[in-house]
Amino acid sequence: MAEITLQVNGEQRTLSVDPRTSLLDLLRERLGLTGSKKGCDHGQCGACTVLIDGRRANSCLALAVAQDGRDITTVEGLADGERLHPLQVAFIEHDAFQCGYCTPGQLCSAAGMLGEAGPSYVTEDLLADPELTAEEIRERMSGNLCRCGAYANIVSAISAISAVGAVKP
Repeated sequence: MAEITLQVNGEQRTLSVDPRTSLLDLLRERLGLTGSKKGCDHGQCGACTVLIDGRRANSCLALAVAQDGRDITTVEGLADGERLHPLQVAFIEHDAFQCGYCTPGQLCSAAGMLGEAGPSYVTEDLLADPELTAEEIRERMSGNLCRCGAYANIVSAISAISAVGAVKP
């Protein structure tokens, strides 16, 4: 067993964990934060996406012991108490979910993406700060899959938020 300390959704947590435990399993099974979903458990679907020090990560691939001292934000930590995060509001307003299984990962990924800078694969001018067009959003969110096909509404929700300025988680 290894002792680690994490800042999870603004709360410091010290835990003793098996070194083989994934961050996803720690969050769901030990901390009761079940928003992050175990989809594929291979880092291919994005349902488990959380923010580690503000950057998007598949928590199913991240070992909990490797996160010692880091700041972890799950979908439960996006809201400010009862006040929803602007992305959560936009997802509701734009009907950007159907079954909802992928939604926590989509929200965390979108929050992290809005804080990222630089070009993507579809950026034409690699020296310019790219505008978050629908094409850019689709490319940057491509690691998060939705079995229901709510992509058009997910892109609309993120576009609405990016139009009013980058929102940090």
